[in-house]
Amino acid sequence: QVQLVESGGGLVRAGGSLRLSCAMSGSFSSDNLMAWYRQAPGKQREAVAAIDKGDNTNYMNSVKGRFTISRDNAKNTIYLEMNSLKPDDTAVYYCNLDVVFGGVRSQYWGQGTQVTVSS
Repeated sequence: QVQLVESGGGLVRAGGSLRLSCAMSGSFSSDNLMAWYRQAPGKQREAVAAIDKGDNTNYMNSVKGRFTISRDNAKNTIYLEMNSLKPDDTAVYYCNLDVVFGGVRSQYWGQGTQVTVSS
């Protein structure tokens, strides 16, 4: 059973920083993509940043230069360093694990962590 547990959310003023962590437990293929998504009230969930097994990263345009995704394979943990936060970054942030094994794709989600940025 794969489980993802996020931590690190909270309330911060605009311009501040937060670091989110997502610890993954259970067995899963090394052929995977790890990502952070977010969902603001009344909006659809959107992909914020992703990192593959080769440490290649991708970001949504609005967070480029402010957010950094990283992974620690030894700890099965990914991080999202968020700087210069804006009120528009307010959302529930979810980590996601996307794996392919034996030709079968599976996705796993954490429970989410709230990030609130005050103006």
